[in-house]
Amino acid sequence: MKAPMLGSWFGRQEMAAPADIESAALRSDRFRLEREGDWRRLEDIIARMEKGGLKRIDDDDLLALPTLYRTAASSLSVARETSLDLATLSYLESLIQRAWFQVYGPRKGFFAWLREFLFGGWSRAVREIWLDICIALFVMVAGAVVGWLLVVQDQDWYYRLVPAQMAGGRVPGASREELLSTLQVEESTGGLSAFAAYLFSNNAGVCILAFALGFAFGIPSLMLLIHNMALLGAALWLFNEAGLLVEFSAWLSVHGTTELFGILLAGAAGLHIGRSMAFPGDRSVLEAASTSGRRSAVVMVGVVIMMIVAALLEAFPRQLVAASESRFAIGGAFLTFWLAYFFLYKPRRLDHDTAEEAA
Repeated sequence: MKAPMLGSWFGRQEMAAPADIESAALRSDRFRLEREGDWRRLEDIIARMEKGGLKRIDDDDLLALPTLYRTAASSLSVARETSLDLATLSYLESLIQRAWFQVYGPRKGFFAWLREFLFGGWSRAVREIWLDICIALFVMVAGAVVGWLLVVQDQDWYYRLVPAQMAGGRVPGASREELLSTLQVEESTGGLSAFAAYLFSNNAGVCILAFALGFAFGIPSLMLLIHNMALLGAALWLFNEAGLLVEFSAWLSVHGTTELFGILLAGAAGLHIGRSMAFPGDRSVLEAASTSGRRSAVVMVGVVIMMIVAALLEAFPRQLVAASESRFAIGGAFLTFWLAYFFLYKPRRLDHDTAEEAA
């Protein structure tokens, strides 16, 4: 009796196997048909992006891209869990890989990144930290005033504020002719390239330090700005006492409009991080620091560029151009350029930034 029963059991299994296969096939077909429209639309969008980037994608498809990607990823997860047919699994895996690369993967090379950075990304990041720029600007002006007033009260403060290696004969008690000689042009250009490299290293170091100190809630960054501007205030007092304030300002303006602007942005970038950590709002401290850090990092990349420009201006035009009018013209032209670039130049945000934020 047992043998027939066992045989009948195997018979039922053999008969059930084709039915199970048919049921699985029907389930797979139904699963695919219910979602195939979204898959095909995602595939079409990805194919157009692979051929021509975002230029071939309209706004509706661009906004739908993140949702379609997540839907396809969810479908792949379900397909794996329910062991759907191999063709569906292979198709979804390939589609998800291609979509991930377009949504999250690197989509541009260095030159494309540089173009995006210079034509919108940098100026936009600077405008986004406008409040910190205003605070840093106030602190810098206050620092220069403090330096001037300290030296007026006691000339010994000059030696405390201005390092001996930077004075170069510019000290209290020096004659007008001696001070004026420090503002004259160089007779030759020999050694100016090395001088430019030294100045870039020094100026970039100050900016990076001002930025890095922002993580201590921005207070050290502000203190560094005050100290550097107090030095400038002391120097302004010195040349004013000799009746050379205009000549010194012209000499300084050639590179100073770029250099001081860069230091201002570096201090503001550091302050932006510190302020976001001190007042994170609804976000966690780490999340606030991460967001502000990315924005400030963009600003700092630009500051390095400004320091290169300032070093070249300090080493060449400032040392080779004698007339105060010409020096003021150079400094004024660069100041106008930076102000226009940061606050008047507002290009439209690139589409891929919008897609990245939506994703």
